[in-house]
Amino acid sequence: MNVYLDNNATTMVDPAVYEAMIPFFSEVYGNPNSLHRFGTQSHPAITQAINQTYKAIGASDNDDIVFTSCATEANNWVLQSVWIDHILHGDKNHIVTTEIEHPSVLSTCKFLEDQGVKVTYLPVNDQGIVEAHTVKAFITDKTALVSIMWANNETGMIFPIAEIGEVCRQKGVLFHTDGVQAVGKIPVNLQEVHVDFMSMSAHKFHGPKGIGALYIRDSQPLSPLLHGGDQMGGRRSGTLNVPYIVGMGKALELATTDMEAKMSAIRAKRDRLEDALLGTLEDVFTVGDRSNRTPNTILISIRGVEGEGMLWDLNTALIGASTGSACASEDLQANSVMLAIGADNELAHTGIRLSLSRFTTDEEVDYVIDRFTHAVKRLRAISSSYAIVQPTEGGAAAACGIHH
Repeated sequence: MNVYLDNNATTMVDPAVYEAMIPFFSEVYGNPNSLHRFGTQSHPAITQAINQTYKAIGASDNDDIVFTSCATEANNWVLQSVWIDHILHGDKNHIVTTEIEHPSVLSTCKFLEDQGVKVTYLPVNDQGIVEAHTVKAFITDKTALVSIMWANNETGMIFPIAEIGEVCRQKGVLFHTDGVQAVGKIPVNLQEVHVDFMSMSAHKFHGPKGIGALYIRDSQPLSPLLHGGDQMGGRRSGTLNVPYIVGMGKALELATTDMEAKMSAIRAKRDRLEDALLGTLEDVFTVGDRSNRTPNTILISIRGVEGEGMLWDLNTALIGASTGSACASEDLQANSVMLAIGADNELAHTGIRLSLSRFTTDEEVDYVIDRFTHAVKRLRAISSSYAIVQPTEGGAAAACGIHH
């Protein structure tokens, strides 16, 4: 049996999304900026995709949604444009973010530091999140932007974005959130939450790879990252990727229709898998309170079993999982998110992320429980150093938001 449990890295394209995209590869293929009928023929589909995206995230008519190649581009666009608009050409010099952002945010912040920007990297608490009062404490009159993810890609922990957004609104500071792991997985309504910019990516909710979007509240000015044309109102130059825009709109519509039912079904499978592993194996821990996690995500640590060794056994059993962010998958260092929440160095080398989707079946969950348990027992049996260590009350595991 082939089982894919790496849906936080990417998802399969929903067959209905694929079907919606097909005509725009070879039947309706004109450049949408051309004035002839071959170009204008795609306009209704683009408009529909834009409307689907607005509806899915609760954007208003006053807001802009600009399609990008991915969320990495959108994250870079916000950070670099705020640097240009409010730091180089303004009186600000400070950005606030967290230690556990996606590499596309952290690497861009490091680049901006090289340009003289001051960046504060907030530590997370023992549940792997940053609370609003912590953000408030580090905002100064020189702060141009706060950039904090909506949900973490490794732990699935959901940040208090509504509270953080209100702090930023009160302080008059721009607020950007990387919404990649939230959009299409949990309710996102930007009518109810104050966010100035939000990045998203279609391949995280069963859309195609190579298409994302940036939400811009109240159509506020933002220097373009790409120059050269009038596409997307002059905000983002380049010929529109019509098939993928259509695919993203359709994928968002499908993900957010009957979302509560979809979330409930995924959560039930996730919880059954998590409970089985915690109940069967000793010295195994999950990270973060699952009531505040995206409903599909488990980050599990197995003391005495290296994460890479575990992935080898799972891959041999035809199970796809990961040790964390796909954008840092070749890095064999300790899991930085686990270190950030206070896990010891040994545990931080053992984290395995299991991320389900709405296409995950009960039979697949049963198979993973069996093969995962078998792999842990096999790897521990050949370990020369493993011995069960039961954490004491208030010990390291409990103190850092790790549950057993």
